[in-house]
Amino acid sequence: MAVEKSQAVVLRSVPFGETSAVVTLYCRDLGKVRALAKGAWRPKSGFDGGLDLLSTSQVLVLRRSAGGLDLLTEACLEHRFRVAASLPAVAGGMHVAELLDGLTADADPQPELFDAAHSTLRRLSGSCAPDAAVAAVVVAAELAILRLTGHAPALARCAACGAPPSAGRVAFGLLDGGALCSRCRAGRRSVISVSQPALVALRGLADACPPATDSRLEPAVGGEVRAVMDAYLAHLFERPLVTSPWLPHRAPSRRRRAGS
Repeated sequence: MAVEKSQAVVLRSVPFGETSAVVTLYCRDLGKVRALAKGAWRPKSGFDGGLDLLSTSQVLVLRRSAGGLDLLTEACLEHRFRVAASLPAVAGGMHVAELLDGLTADADPQPELFDAAHSTLRRLSGSCAPDAAVAAVVVAAELAILRLTGHAPALARCAACGAPPSAGRVAFGLLDGGALCSRCRAGRRSVISVSQPALVALRGLADACPPATDSRLEPAVGGEVRAVMDAYLAHLFERPLVTSPWLPHRAPSRRRRAGS
């Protein structure tokens, strides 16, 4: 067994016994780690706030050679995720944690993915920004995480043939993974319709994590963008995400149209 050090974001912490916890971390150098933190909740432990949800810490992990939980021996808090006046910002942070946990494998380090998630959490921590600004940060993070885990939706070209999508409303195939041209739309199932303003907004946020401080997703477009992302993520996860109902600009439940 070897002790390894890394910067980590705390994705989950579950009590284990009276004073210990099983934690899920996403580490910059180690990838996703599930570890036992013995005595984590004792008054005088080696963790001292370093296991607070969504916080960033420097951790020491004793890696197990085969199977089972790793052992977390130390967590030194670098930045605590702070709750302020924006409930959507807190929900956005929890959403990032759910995506990281669900879309990554254990012990598969991706530093760029860690950096995207970390920068998003720092932006959302203590945020009092309006919902329109928080919505832009969350969608940009979603698209970055999807791109870095190999699930990015096709937004500029037809997901089936590579041709430019048609003008006006565009078909978005959940099974195909993105926009569809009018020729490829025929006969496809699990298709939703997306307006040009919503598609343009998605394209603009696809490579901006976090987006510029003045970026906004106003409700008129943001509700549709949120509906597209909810539907696409629910398809990938094969279930609605737990955090989706609390995200900013969440659209009404009647938003999906099944193709014939």
